[in-house]
Formats: sequence, C-alpha cells, structure tokens
Amino acid sequence: MENPVEPKFEVHLTRSSIVKAESPMPHPHILTLSNLDLLSGRFPVTYIYFYKKPELPTDDFTSIVKSLKTSLAGVLNLYYPFAGRIIDDPNTREPKIICDNTGALIVEASANIPLQKFDFYNLDESFTGKLVSVNSEFPLHVQVTHYTCGGVSITFTFDHALGDASSFGKFLLSWSEITRKEAVSCMPDHRRNLRARCPPTYHPSLDQTFVKCTIEEIQNVPNFNTLLKRLYYIDASSIDRLQDLACANGKRKTKIEAFSAYIWKTMVAAVDKKHGKCNMGWLIDGRGRLGAGDKNPASNYIGNVLSLAIGEASVGDLKEGTLSDIAENVHEVIAKSTKEDHFLDLIDWIECHRPGLMLSRAVLGQGGPTVVLSSGRRFPVAELDFGFGSPVLGTVYSTVERIGVGYLNQRQSARNDGSWTISAILWPELAAALESDSVFQPMSATHLSF
Repeated sequence: MENPVEPKFEVHLTRSSIVKAESPMPHPHILTLSNLDLLSGRFPVTYIYFYKKPELPTDDFTSIVKSLKTSLAGVLNLYYPFAGRIIDDPNTREPKIICDNTGALIVEASANIPLQKFDFYNLDESFTGKLVSVNSEFPLHVQVTHYTCGGVSITFTFDHALGDASSFGKFLLSWSEITRKEAVSCMPDHRRNLRARCPPTYHPSLDQTFVKCTIEEIQNVPNFNTLLKRLYYIDASSIDRLQDLACANGKRKTKIEAFSAYIWKTMVAAVDKKHGKCNMGWLIDGRGRLGAGDKNPASNYIGNVLSLAIGEASVGDLKEGTLSDIAENVHEVIAKSTKEDHFLDLIDWIECHRPGLMLSRAVLGQGGPTVVLSSGRRFPVAELDFGFGSPVLGTVYSTVERIGVGYLNQRQSARNDGSWTISAILWPELAAALESDSVFQPMSATHLSF
C-alpha cells in the first residue's frame, strides 16, 4: 500500500480585529525617539511561540483568542506606545510615535496540519507568508494560529522603533501575567531620555563601525547568493563542553563567549579563500552601563539601548588558535563595548549624523564576512504562559531579505534544562559547516516532545 501524500502546509487567515487599550490616555501624546532608537531603525522584529493542545476544561480556539484580546487591552494601558502610530515628522524628517490608541492588530488563522508535522528547521518554508506577515500601519501585529492537533502558535511582530529585545520581553511577560490575573512584575519607563551631551563628542573609532547611509544603500546591500533561515537545537552538554574548552587556559569564560569562539573558528571553513579575515559581532545592551543618575536606563526602560561590538581576526589565527585563545579575543572585544564611555560616545556620534539613516558597516556588507550573535538569555520563553500552559518553543524570526551579515539569535529552550534554541540566517556554506558537527542539531518536533 502506498503511503498517503502529506498535505502541503497552508495557513488561512480567518478573522482580524483591532485591540485598543481599555483605559487610554485622555489626550494623544507624542513620543520623541532617542538617538539609539534612530540607530536601530524601523524594521520588523518577530517572536513566535508554540503551544501544545491546552489542558483546560475548555480548550476551544475562540476562548483562547478572546482571553488574549482582553488581556492585550489591559497591557496596552501600561505599554501605550505599542497601541500608537509611527510617522515621520515633516520638520525633523525623523520618526515619532503618536500615542493615540489606534490599537494593535490581532489576526486569527487556521493551519491544515498538526504541530507534529510542522517543519521547525526550514523557516523559509514554514514561517514566511504563513505565520509571519507585516502590516506597517500597526507597530504591533499579532497572529494566533490553530493547528489540527489543537495546538496553537502566537506570532508577535513589533516595529523596532518601539524598542529592543529587552523591551519586547518585558511587554510579553507583562501580557502573560495580566492574562493569568497576576501582578505585573515590571512597570515600564517610557521616557526615552537618552540624549546627547553638549557639545557632542565621540571616539573616532566609531566611524569604523557605524556609517550614515541612504535607503538605496540598504536596499542594495551586497548579499550572499542565498541566505538560509534555519532553527537549531543545542543541548546543554554541548554548551558545557565548549565552555570547558574555552576555559582550558585557566581563565573563566561565559557560555556565550565559548559559543562565540566556536562559531568564529567554524567560519573559516565557510568563507571564500579570497578573504584573509573573518569578523564576528555581538549586540550589546546598554542598560545599567551608563553610570549613575536619572539618565542611566534601568531594566524597565522601554526603547532601544543597543550597540554593536565587532571583532576582526585573520583566517590564519582562527585556524591555528585554540578555542580558549579565540574566546579570550571574544571577551576583550565585548568588554570594550560594555563601558559607559562607549554608549555615551555612540549617542553623540548619532547626534552628529542626524537626520538620516544610520547602520553598522557590517550590516551593510562592508568589511568582509561577518556573523553577528544576539544573546537572549534573559528573554522569557517558558514564562510566557497565557493561561493555557507554557510554550514548547519560543524563538525569533526576521523578515529582512537583504542583510550583509550572517545572524544568530540565541534563546534558552522552553525545557529549562540548559539547552538552547538558535534562530539563524546563514549563507549555505556556513550552514553546512555548522551542521557537520554534532553541536548544531536541526530543530524537529522530536526536540519539542511532540
């Protein structure tokens, strides 16, 4: 007997609605973006969470969506910019947030397969145009999708002008707490008070990392022939082994430093021989790094407080160096960008280049092959219980099609056992090099206990 043909994965949008804050501000409020907001830009940032069939007295999809809408209206009282509009100011030619309670868009959808048949590895096939879509009219766009097994996925897409990963993590955690009728653990700070010094001044090395650019340069970033979007599982034992190797010289290294050293060394086998060096970058959160006083953003600061550290190494040094040698280089590069002076200088650099678009040279494809790593070790995963159980997977996804770097986003897995999930944008040779070892395991339903 022939095996039945598996149905092609399809998602049908069934309903959309706008959710507004239940207790909005009495008058519209304009929120001016900070310099670091301007550097992060306007591209969409998406998080996707998957849940097994809820074990509830009533697990019908309609009840789940109704509960999510009700609690969303509650959390938008606290995160009112997320229900606003982002427009360009005709005078400054820079974006601003109009906090007028336009609302967030929530879309309901139905998938034709069970989660057991979902392709968690090839994100190009399973996410784009099915679970992830962008509506520029709404800075916050949510899609709730029901699967034939009774499972659910929730996609959250934010405009980067609203904030960074720390901001979005706080928002999602607060939303889940309100859904469960618990006290909110974070009261957001919306002041956006990261302003330049007078007069602005900065170290000239920033000109080597960041550059003012045009929309045409962004749209025509020198791209790899193909970029693959993939999801990986890394077990705790592999992470521990890499850390042990990175600490072999007697100097302690973090798990992220050890993992970075492994990636950087692996890159050598995946770059064209014409390149004599490989670069690696790390997104750095500036919260708590801007000294004492009112202008030092605390963990509850909502907005962008990000910089990018870039390290350069020769192909020869990476080939010959031990993991501990490379990890030491990683540590030194990151340390330079975690200091107060670095962030104050970066804010001033942006001030000197306003108005207009600004990006890192690496993202624009300048400076040779580069991989950027973003660590989401504090981002909530298992904690995002919206009243129908904890997720089996939480990850990040990018709809960006042209980017001049490879990109890895690390998350704690929902297992809470020390394992990680890695969402990746890679050129094919780098994907093959990483998958040739046992560290990077293509994500599957088996890893998620389906």
